[in-house]
Amino acid sequence: MASSDRTVLQFSSSSQSFSAKVHPLVIFNICDCYVRRPDQADRVIGTLLGSVLPDGTVDIRNSYAVPHNESIEQVALDIEYHHNMLISHQKVNPKEIIVGWYSTGLGVTGGSALIHEFYSREVQHPIHLTVDTGFTNGGGTIKAYVSNNLSLGERQIAAQFQEIPLDLRMVEAERIGFDMLKATAVDKIPSDLEGMEASMQHLLVLIDDIYKYVDDVVEGRVAPDNKIGRFISDAVGSLPKVSPRVFDKLVNDSLQDHLLLLYLSSITRTQLSLAEKLNTAAQIL
Repeated sequence: MASSDRTVLQFSSSSQSFSAKVHPLVIFNICDCYVRRPDQADRVIGTLLGSVLPDGTVDIRNSYAVPHNESIEQVALDIEYHHNMLISHQKVNPKEIIVGWYSTGLGVTGGSALIHEFYSREVQHPIHLTVDTGFTNGGGTIKAYVSNNLSLGERQIAAQFQEIPLDLRMVEAERIGFDMLKATAVDKIPSDLEGMEASMQHLLVLIDDIYKYVDDVVEGRVAPDNKIGRFISDAVGSLPKVSPRVFDKLVNDSLQDHLLLLYLSSITRTQLSLAEKLNTAAQIL
């Protein structure tokens, strides 16, 4: 019987001796980039910097975010920004090299393979770090992966992400900060208008407390305190003597300036997004 040729599926494993150690600064930096992300972005991705220890452990010590646009079919990275940031970091810390990349969210997504393929051209066997910035169930899950290639003959047809051991060591002060970060999870940094609204609401609460205290002192329900009285007098005396008409004009002028800045920043973001897509397309072609 003649033997028939067979094509064998080959699974190349690169995670047998891999492990990673991440410093708390990296996690804090990723969370900060997440809350400062653009309004249309669902997640943040970026580059991991560090070194490989003599025992093979990947030591992740620093990171920076990389602007990107992501859709169901494609992922566009700002490659020029990535290289410029790498050059800037290596001027300060020349021993830090690219060791992988990170993304926010739970686990690996569909576009992760495309991004991992790019970083595989930057460094051999890159680490993929995922950080649950939503702190689902109060956990703040942090995981590390490497990619294993599945080949059909000599043709690569797929990639599988396999989790590797990850060590997150913190001193007591860093642990307290991380626990506070999990307890006060914020999805986005409030805008200037939202911050002003919160400040005005807090100011109104304080004014109501002062009114109540003064009424209680006048009615004899509370003993007067000269120190508090001097504080109230200084606060009232520091208010500028401006007529309501002039005050309204100042507020309206400031509001118009703020709206103009918002409009200009929106135009700038649109222009940068178009330039990023054209630059990425030109580098791919």
